[in-house]
Order: sequence, then structure tokens, then C-alpha cells
Amino acid sequence: MAQPGPRAQHRPPQSLSSTLQLALLAVVGLAVVVAVPLFLTSSTLAWFESTPFFGTHTSHSMSSIKNVAVAGGTGALGTPIVEDLIKSGFNVTLLTREGSTSKAPAGVAAVKAVDYKSVESIKAALAGQHAVVSVLGSLAAGEQTPLVDAAAATSSVIRFIPSEFGVNTRKTPGTAIGGILGAKTGLVDHLTAITKTNKTLKWTGISNGHFFDWGLVYGSLGIDAKSKTVTVYDSGNEKFGASNLPYVARAVTKVLQQAGTADDKTANKYIEIAGFTPTQNEIKAALEKISGTEWATAKAKTADVQKDAEAKLAQGDYSVFGALLSVWQFADGAGHAPDLSSPESGNQLLGLEPESIEPALSAWWSKQ
Repeated sequence: MAQPGPRAQHRPPQSLSSTLQLALLAVVGLAVVVAVPLFLTSSTLAWFESTPFFGTHTSHSMSSIKNVAVAGGTGALGTPIVEDLIKSGFNVTLLTREGSTSKAPAGVAAVKAVDYKSVESIKAALAGQHAVVSVLGSLAAGEQTPLVDAAAATSSVIRFIPSEFGVNTRKTPGTAIGGILGAKTGLVDHLTAITKTNKTLKWTGISNGHFFDWGLVYGSLGIDAKSKTVTVYDSGNEKFGASNLPYVARAVTKVLQQAGTADDKTANKYIEIAGFTPTQNEIKAALEKISGTEWATAKAKTADVQKDAEAKLAQGDYSVFGALLSVWQFADGAGHAPDLSSPESGNQLLGLEPESIEPALSAWWSKQ
């Protein structure tokens, strides 16, 4: 039989104390191995996941937001917003009006029907959500107030994005178009008042100017493909802000990716973004380049358009919104185009690069 080596022969026997210590360590280690999996049950993990200040906030550059509720997420703008959020890794719950038959975009985590006039109904649907994005249309803008109140009463919600998409309503009070947009203006005032005392909830308003790709299809830019005519207001040299729908969706996603982090630059702010700031004459020139033909010009005076629109509005005709929007955007000296190079512009705060108008024009023209 082999004899133990000299090192083993001279190893001192373990004391009783050392043996007990090793045994105790083994027991503690076993307890940890068994207890941790038991503690991290599916329900416990779900709780951590729904709490923005634990599982989802792992560094200053990662968003505190994971679960997002979207109201009005099946429309022309709501659909690309929902799609971009899902593509970016957010869990999206779609809030729908009770009785709605609208089809939800693919990939939503849940669809919850709510009564937009009931704070309690909305609050129940917002449980576990970290952000609320409202894409309710202008006609339903008044229904945003219960939505805001429900968000403020839900402890998990830390960001609210109101339906401010379009023109900058902080500039419209006292104007004809501002009278139509009064509900939107009041909603932001309400949000501002709430967040002065509610230190958990923050808001971000996003104005994107004209909906460019949508406007090409529905005629709000004064472009007639059949007659190859562009309606040009005043000189046609006034710059205005405009964005394609996917660009607006990207801005929403970027706001929520920043929200609750050390990089958050839009908390309790109203920001302006734009994919581009063209003039009407530049659009006409681009159309002629793309189509390879000359386009006619139909001249219009914004002063006449404004006067006619105000007269109709006084009679309760709100269909003049489109005419008032044209005056707001295109009138010489309007000055409503955002400065995209300003450090305070939404483009700079969110890291959004400007786009070219030509791809959207080419895509539209190819379908004519």
C-alpha cells in the first residue's frame, strides 16, 4: 500500500471549530441556492418588472420605462407610434373605447377597453404601466383630462405624452386657430398644474408641424397630382415645420427611452420637432424634379383665406381648420418653423436627424 507523501504526513488534523465552520458555510450556501429560486417566482419577477425603479432601471442610460399604454393607437398616427414602440422593445397596452371594433396593431401586449369619461375605468387599465401616450384626435381632446387624472393617480406611471401632435398650441392662444385647439391648450395647462405637486409624474408635449406624408395623401398641402398644380400662399417662401408619421413615432420612442434617466432632457417640457422645414416653392421644385414635368402654380392670399375662415368659424363652422392651418404655416412672416439647430429644439434634445422631403414625395408620386 502506498504511503502518504511527506506533505500529507505532516498536515495537522482539523480542529473541531474549523469543522463546524465548514459545515455551517455548507448549510448557508445550500439555503441560498434553494431560497433564491423560490423567492424569484414568476409573480415576484412580474412585480419587479412592473416597478420602473428596480428591474428595468439598471443604468443611467437605460430607460426606466418598459410598459406603455397608448390611447388612440389604431389611427393614422397611433399605429406607427405603437409599431415603433414595440420594435424598440416596449410592452404596449392598447387602450380602446368601449365597443370599439378597431383592429390592434400586431405585437401589442394587451388591449383594454375603457370609458374615457371615467377616471376609475382608466385607472384600472393603467395598473402596472410606466407611461401613457395619448393619440386621441382633436375632436376627442377633452377626453384627455380623465386620462391625465387617472395617470396621476397611478403610482407606476412616470411619464405622460399628451396628444399635442401637429402645430405648437403654446403659440396659438388668442388666435382663430387657437380657438379650435382650446381643449389641447387647457390640457397642457392641467398637466402643468398637476406635476407641480405630483413629483412622480412628468409630461412631454411634442409638436411636429404639418403631417407631411399624410398631408400629401389627403390634400392638406395644397398639391393636386391630377392637374399638377400647387397652391402657393403669398410668396411661397415662408419656411414651415413638417414631419412624416414614422418620424413623429420615432420622437415618441426617444422621449420614453430617455424618461426617468440621467439623460432625460424633456421632462415637463413642450418640444418642437420637424423632419424638415421646407418652403412651398421648394416643394414645387422637388415635385418637378421627381416627376420630370413642370407644375402649375395657383396663387392664394392668406389675408383673404383668414378673413373668410374667421367669418365661417363665427357661425360655428369648424371645417375651416384646414384653411386656418394653411395660413398659420404658409403666411409670409408667420415665423412658425422651428430652428432645428437650436440646443433647445426637440431634434437636438432627442438626437433626431433632419430628413429630406424627396423620399416622401417620390413615394406619393409613384402611386398617382
